[in-house]
Amino acid sequence: MALNYSGGFSETAAEAADLERAGLDIAFVPEAYSFDAVSQLGYLAARTSTMELASGILQLYTRTPTLTAMTAAGLDYVSEGRFTLGLGASGPQVIEGFHGVKYDAPLARTREIIDICRSVWRREKLQYEGRKYRIPLPEGEGTGLGKPLKLINHPVRSSIPIVLAALGPRNVELAAELADGWQPMFFHPEKAHVAWGEPLARGREKRDPALGELEVYAGPPAAIVDESEVPPLLDMVRPFLALYFGGMGAKGKNFYNELARRYGYEDEAEQIQNLYLDGKKDEAAAAVPDELVRSISLIGPRSYVAERIEAFREAGATTLTITPLAPDAAARVRLVEQLRDL
Repeated sequence: MALNYSGGFSETAAEAADLERAGLDIAFVPEAYSFDAVSQLGYLAARTSTMELASGILQLYTRTPTLTAMTAAGLDYVSEGRFTLGLGASGPQVIEGFHGVKYDAPLARTREIIDICRSVWRREKLQYEGRKYRIPLPEGEGTGLGKPLKLINHPVRSSIPIVLAALGPRNVELAAELADGWQPMFFHPEKAHVAWGEPLARGREKRDPALGELEVYAGPPAAIVDESEVPPLLDMVRPFLALYFGGMGAKGKNFYNELARRYGYEDEAEQIQNLYLDGKKDEAAAAVPDELVRSISLIGPRSYVAERIEAFREAGATTLTITPLAPDAAARVRLVEQLRDL
């Protein structure tokens, strides 16, 4: 599951330790435009012992490729080999609006950053000539004094797992080709093949067998409750979906809205976006189809949730990155225990 990233490191670490004892396999720390993820991940590494830790995600544009590799190697070291590097492009509103960096060529940058990270972890003298990154910086673009260097430290692992957050067809194809894992949002088991089947197949055709099978991290909201308690919990999810389908990007630049359209909700996606951008957030949330909310979630009685977990498995998901719909830390721990028992 993803952990709180907006503050309260001590409280989050205490909860993480309880979740670890409850059987949580991996915790993701997001990095949007709040505190950085790295400091919290380092703190969590000291407060946990078996649970894997992942960035969820580090943005492509905010660190040099070499610093990304160094950071991942450092986090893998302090966690004794428990770190997974989650990478993603984020979007222009954050990258240009908060970081002041041009949002361009996410595919080329992703490919090159992965290549550079793996070279650094193998402790090779770093020489890279790409479309977006040239290392060392060639004469004419700097002083000309740069020379190939290799990482001083010996990493715990020479190949740290890389998980790519990707939604668009070309990004998903790249993830299936190059990454250890792929993290989609709003995974719909019955329609995932419609949205992503072809790009996943194209990427897997080019995949190096040495990478092994692609791990798929699906992220459903989750709660085990009586049927009478389901409707209000579905209503809790609707504003979140409306935010992403309606407000995460301008018209024609909202990757999540495009996903809803690929799922077959063209009219609904249009309506949600229009309402949200007009400031009618409650109406936008109400317009999110009930079938869509249910399908991407694990909300219901124990037997129903077990059936839906199997549907996610059959659709190709290998890890469920849950969003617990629980009122407090103790309830989140109980939910993890319940899910591990299914």
